[in-house]
Amino acid sequence: MLRDLSIKNFAIIDDLQMQFDAGLTIMSGETGAGKSIIINAVKLLLGGRATAKLIRTGEDSAELEALFELSPSASVNDILAAQGYPADEGLLIRRIISRHDRHRIFINGRLATMQVLQAITENLASISSQHAHQSLLKDDFHLDVLDQYGNLMSQREAFGALYREILPLLERREELCTLRDRQDDQRELLQFQKAELEAAQLVPGEDERLEQEHRRLRNAQTLMQTVHHCVESLYGAQDAVTDRLGTIHQQLETATAIDSDLNAPTERVAEISYLVEDVVEGLRRYLRQVEGDEHRLEEVEARLDILNRIKRKYGGSLDDVLSQYDKIRTDLAGLENLGDQIDALDERLQQCHDRLQAAARDLHDRRQAVAEELAQAIADELESLKMPGTRFKVALESVAADAHTPEFLTVDGCRADERGTERAVFMIAPNVGEKLKPLAAIASGGELSRVVLALKAILAASGSLETIIFDEVDAGIGGGIAEIVGQKLMALAAHHQVVCITHLPQIAKFGAQHYKISKSVSRGRTRTTIDPLDADERLEEMARMLGGVKITPKTLDHAREMLAGK
Repeated sequence: MLRDLSIKNFAIIDDLQMQFDAGLTIMSGETGAGKSIIINAVKLLLGGRATAKLIRTGEDSAELEALFELSPSASVNDILAAQGYPADEGLLIRRIISRHDRHRIFINGRLATMQVLQAITENLASISSQHAHQSLLKDDFHLDVLDQYGNLMSQREAFGALYREILPLLERREELCTLRDRQDDQRELLQFQKAELEAAQLVPGEDERLEQEHRRLRNAQTLMQTVHHCVESLYGAQDAVTDRLGTIHQQLETATAIDSDLNAPTERVAEISYLVEDVVEGLRRYLRQVEGDEHRLEEVEARLDILNRIKRKYGGSLDDVLSQYDKIRTDLAGLENLGDQIDALDERLQQCHDRLQAAARDLHDRRQAVAEELAQAIADELESLKMPGTRFKVALESVAADAHTPEFLTVDGCRADERGTERAVFMIAPNVGEKLKPLAAIASGGELSRVVLALKAILAASGSLETIIFDEVDAGIGGGIAEIVGQKLMALAAHHQVVCITHLPQIAKFGAQHYKISKSVSRGRTRTTIDPLDADERLEEMARMLGGVKITPKTLDHAREMLAGK
């Protein structure tokens, strides 16, 4: 239940505070006073889209806040708990609309996303405005009403899950069939690629090893000269390193006879001599291997040409080429059992289709039964709203499958979508003797208002909404019908919190509390205010609603009589 509403710097509202109680709350005021602005603020708090254009001129941000009191059984408690929001003291929703920064949403003091806000408020409150009248003329909305009334939404979602399971299977089947249609050309190409790669006899890392060998073969003369010079310097030349190390070793051995502390350096010099001899031997072996071989150089260059051409054609590296080879083999094997894959997919699709058909038929049967109940309930409500003799029907119309409809999305010749195999159409005959026709074709504004109210009353009785807000519920009605509508709102308010914006005193008189919305100019700025009315103020507002700007003793007496006779 909505308890408090705060609006700051929103449109022509600078700072507005409202408190709500249970029962029926009436809001009235002159046309253009700002009633629709208040409704828009509530819509934003329930998850509507915000824009900086809504910020009051001259301000940097607007702030909206609503406090809801939650009953222990409210479904929103589970949603809040799942999202990690504490709800011990109710639900506090706050939105800040900024002209320069990002808009922000707070739930019970913590930042939240739009998706979380919409999930929390989905079944929290309902706003019935002119939009509801327009929605009532759309067939898509009719099916939603039917399924909500019959508690079929979960069953419809289960059907939608089956439908969504089939879609990717159909896409995969189409891919396989396309592949099968051109599999001869595809097989020929893959076989050629496989043969070409197998003929190349690829070995992982071969290109890197050959590149290194190629560099050695092309620079063999330089390498031989360098290494030969090093061997001569270390061993063969006059005064070579090994000779000098031998001389040094002899001199140190002589010195150790005088001082034994020279033993260690003497041994290290000997070790170095041995190491130099090992190096020389290794360089000599290298010289024997690095001799230039023009024939081998030609072989290496030819092999590298083959590998580089293969890499350019199939991948950036030899590892990429080998991976591509594995894929070609896999694809080629897949082509060989393409028919088996399609058959297996068809079998799975058939299983899904069997479940889809069973779910569609069950959903259709339940909708048929619920459609009769809903039509009778609406007719009864309309009779109590001074539309006696009105006949109402919820017609279920299937959409025939055409040549482009996949057989696995067809049920008994009808095309399926996420919501089933039919659409609902509200049919009405408001006058005795008339034929039933679609609601959008014949309903007047007053009749639509009463149908909206009837639906709200029916759905509220079967749903979990605690707060229902009516705007424009009095469109196209007046006189005695308006009083019947007021009685219906008061009866609805016995079970739900109802807020109603109205221009009609016949409706306003049934309110348990009454707010007046006013617009004024102060310091060159227009501002909207809202004030709770005491008994005298309410009498005066009722008289204004009855008689206009000039309030006479007669209109006051009429207003007093009206309030006393509710």
